[in-house]
Amino acid sequence: MDGKSCKIYIGEKFILEWYYDKNGKSFSYDYFLGSSKELKRKFLALVKRMGDTGKIFDTTKFNYEGDGIYAFKPQPDRYLSFFTDGQKIIVTNGFTKKTDKLPKNEKNLALKFKQDYFERKTGEKK
Repeated sequence: MDGKSCKIYIGEKFILEWYYDKNGKSFSYDYFLGSSKELKRKFLALVKRMGDTGKIFDTTKFNYEGDGIYAFKPQPDRYLSFFTDGQKIIVTNGFTKKTDKLPKNEKNLALKFKQDYFERKTGEKK
């Protein structure tokens, strides 16, 4: 995966992209590919809404999780993400939610990917 193939959706308000590491691996895209057609459809509907309108007011569909991490919530899946300065949303990792709380390891992974993204894009630590 690279800067061109990582695009999920280009909307009027936001561009949404898969996060990929320095080797071109994307955990979120791999998770997406393993999902059912119905779960893919639910996720892509949320992505389109966010990209086109810039908002999802329903916290059962999109929620702030703290530390600059947001979750797209196509039940029962979760896709963690963050916003960049350039009207982009980067989707870092996906998983099936099994408990009421966000698993700490999933959030930590998203934070690690966020830091890596900014270090590679800007050359500085965030």
